[in-house]
Amino acid sequence: MVMLFVLPCPELTFASAKKKKKATTEVKKEPVKRQSKYDKLVKNKLCVTARGNFVTLHKVDGKLYFEIPAKYLNREMLLASTISEASDNNLCAIGYKPKPPMHIKFTKTDSTIFMREVNVTATCNENEGHMKTVMERSFMDPIINSFKIYCYTNDSSAFLVDMTSLFTGNVEKLAPIANSGGTVEITAAFNSSGSILDDIKAFDDNVTVKSYLSYSVTAKMLGILLLKRNEPLTVKATRTLLLLPEEKMHPRVSDSRVGVFLTNAKQHISTDQDKIQAYTLATRWKLEPKDMEAYKRGELVEPVKPIVYYLDDAFPEAWKEPMRRGTLRWNKAFEKIGFKNAVQVLDFPKDDPNFDPDNLKYSCIRYVPAAISNAMGPSWTDPRTGEIINASVIIFNDVAKLVNQWRFLQTSQVDESVRGKKLPDNVLAESLEYIIAHEIGHTLGLMHNMAASAAYPVDSLRSATFTRKYGTTPSIMDYARFNYVAQPGDKGVKLTPPDLGVYDEYVIKWLYTPLPGLSPKEEAAVLESWIDEKAGDPLYRYGKQQVIERYDPSAIEEDLGNDPIKAGEYGIRNLKYILLHLNEWIQDDADGAYKEQMYNELGNQYYRYLRNVMYNVGGIYLSEVKAGTPGKTYQSVPREVQRKSFLWVLNQLKNSDWLHNETLTDQFSLRVALPPIVRYYTGTELLGCYKNVMLSAHVSKNPYTMKDYFDDMYTQVWESAIKNRKPTEGEKILQRLSIDQSADVITKKSKLVKVLTDEDVPAVGNEAYMPSVDEIVTYGLDESGLVSVFRDELREIERERGRGFVAKQMALNSFKYGYGWQYRVNTRTIDDSKTRFHAYAIRVKNLLNSKLSSADTETKAHYQAMLYTLDEALKALNEK
Repeated sequence: MVMLFVLPCPELTFASAKKKKKATTEVKKEPVKRQSKYDKLVKNKLCVTARGNFVTLHKVDGKLYFEIPAKYLNREMLLASTISEASDNNLCAIGYKPKPPMHIKFTKTDSTIFMREVNVTATCNENEGHMKTVMERSFMDPIINSFKIYCYTNDSSAFLVDMTSLFTGNVEKLAPIANSGGTVEITAAFNSSGSILDDIKAFDDNVTVKSYLSYSVTAKMLGILLLKRNEPLTVKATRTLLLLPEEKMHPRVSDSRVGVFLTNAKQHISTDQDKIQAYTLATRWKLEPKDMEAYKRGELVEPVKPIVYYLDDAFPEAWKEPMRRGTLRWNKAFEKIGFKNAVQVLDFPKDDPNFDPDNLKYSCIRYVPAAISNAMGPSWTDPRTGEIINASVIIFNDVAKLVNQWRFLQTSQVDESVRGKKLPDNVLAESLEYIIAHEIGHTLGLMHNMAASAAYPVDSLRSATFTRKYGTTPSIMDYARFNYVAQPGDKGVKLTPPDLGVYDEYVIKWLYTPLPGLSPKEEAAVLESWIDEKAGDPLYRYGKQQVIERYDPSAIEEDLGNDPIKAGEYGIRNLKYILLHLNEWIQDDADGAYKEQMYNELGNQYYRYLRNVMYNVGGIYLSEVKAGTPGKTYQSVPREVQRKSFLWVLNQLKNSDWLHNETLTDQFSLRVALPPIVRYYTGTELLGCYKNVMLSAHVSKNPYTMKDYFDDMYTQVWESAIKNRKPTEGEKILQRLSIDQSADVITKKSKLVKVLTDEDVPAVGNEAYMPSVDEIVTYGLDESGLVSVFRDELREIERERGRGFVAKQMALNSFKYGYGWQYRVNTRTIDDSKTRFHAYAIRVKNLLNSKLSSADTETKAHYQAMLYTLDEALKALNEK
């Protein structure tokens, strides 16, 4: 019994000991640490991380996370998109940045990160204490996107946000292609299933993200001619997020008398003035001497940060050296203001994994294998100061074709080496040098100066001494081209523009000369004085490029010298000489296709000479002037010059049969001969100059009046009838055109408007001053090159929609580069053209009725047709 009573105790004791042992073991066990959300992401085997000193990128499972240190909140940045690859390089040029960079910053509210567009449209007087608060209230930074914080880093110094949608979605401001108007209207439907992330990289002050983006594209010319319908397009885009420096470049306020690119308009708000002051800043690189004291002593000094261009390794080998030489030309101008090696050219690095030509950090000269006869030099700036951050020069393959045409049609009368299908290497190199130098000028901040070439006397361009020293123009930023004035037998004449003109060096001085120690106001006074010194000197005159409205005959493209009639006569002599030898000079052309192409271009060159003179008719010289310095803002072309020009062009049209060389044209395909084509289109434009004459006469003290114009049109167009002779075919075309135009104006309905509220909207221009299809092609106003390809079709559209229709469409959407266009002047209140045409119609009707009985059968039929059109128009007018 005792044993039975005692025996259970050891069992209980043993069990208790087991429990205690187990409990002891559990206490000693280490707790499992919970992995942070950040670690789960970045330690994922599939996660690809690009870590830099600015922002770190994480890509995992098709998503992109930005790891943004909190210290970069409210810091200003640029976000831009570059085209790296494309399935159609006619729509997407490699290396091109299709849209200006987004100027952004990130802010945080609770758990949300906001992307804001930085508002830099206004500045204020910081000495007025209250003004800063006013500015913050009135010019806040708008929110353009928001992102939820995904997680924080383990030390909470940075946060992660999912930005996948920004780089693989259809973000309009970053899209490499988007719905747009202009010459080519593009409808691009985004294909999200064909869009995916690619490479990511991170650096000290920027990151890049590459994405494949897919679209279905429909493209039309002016909404009418279908070019593509729902065709697939894939683009590889490189997006760069670049941190802007906290220390801003000292800005330079612009002056309208110097042709430089500008920032968007800004306003200065201060009680110092009676009104808010509008102003713009000049765009320029931040160029500072390494040794300021040595610079002040007049020594050549290298800049702290030179302007470096990287040369594409895709260029044809023969093009690379001209590209370098043309770029480095600009060092001559920088040396004159004290900078040594300011501009540099480097090859694309072969062994630098960090180099990316599509990164905003690198400015590149790119080759694009596209059938576009053009080149361009855009740049991107810091909107706060106008500092150029990045520049690109895009050289399309077929620019060589353009050079070949220019050199043959403008210089082969003098230069035997260009008489053939292919230019010698040295001539091609010389021409490419000029083209790249012009485009580099744009990337340095210089705009086109279309008034430059008008500064030289025409006969000086035949002088070997003059042209060797000055070339063909005071500025390579003009479209002066090559020396078409030089005549056969002129020895030693330079046929090309100068390396740099005096105007080019003058602008570089104004843009880049350091003025240390001066306040912005003091600096502006010095810079203004430099321009005042040159005021009135044609060598330093800036003439805006005229795109929307074209008033000024001294500021046009593709002209030479100060007298377009004299220059035109020299040029036409040369064209006749070239046409006479075209068969002889162009060999190895069995099917005649190349000769036909050059023959057509010869017709275009002839048209340029006529059009250059035509701009005198009703022309108005325009200049940017300042009170107290020489010059007038506008001044009519002298009446005798206008009349002489009108008669000269009419005479050329009557006597242009030389264009039809049957020994040449018999080899070509079925076609209409050139003379009637030139007469029809040029005559249409010439007889539309009455609107130009109307405004020019209105602002002139000794005008070429509307009466003068219609008297001259009557005596010249109807000269054959007045002198009782049979009209030539050329005269018949001009007579038909003048009658059709009269009928059109007479029968057009007048619109009663409230003049005081009738705004001069640029989109509704005065058609007489807007470039026609032919002018757009002739003067290189279409960067796409497609107007030239579809020239005949667009002419028909222009006939239906009116002169200037194509230009209007282009102006509405394409010409937004900050040139400061001259818009139309509304002439409705002084327009008495219907009265003038009515009187002209009655006069012609009486003349033709008086000649019917004495005219031969063919001429009589022609007159009767003209009379029928006039009678119908006058009848319609009477019925109103």
